[in-house]
Amino acid sequence: MTITLTPTQEAWLNACVARGEFNTIEDAVRAMIDAVIAAQAASDDDDMAWAKPFIDEADAAIARGEVVPAAVAKERVATLLAKLRS
Repeated sequence: MTITLTPTQEAWLNACVARGEFNTIEDAVRAMIDAVIAAQAASDDDDMAWAKPFIDEADAAIARGEVVPAAVAKERVATLLAKLRS
């Protein structure tokens, strides 16, 4: 496979090699591709458990009646905009 780099990309990679961060541009590109693949895999494995407390709180607010139907909210916004425009 042949990949053509932009001059900016090639200069940046050459600087990384010159600083000793990588032995070759090819090593640098492989390492960066591996990092992107690992990040994507981690993202794909995310079960969204972190969002559960937010969902639970929203469900509780709904149960307490602390919600406004979308139609009512849109009407309120339209009324406010009409007042601001006049």
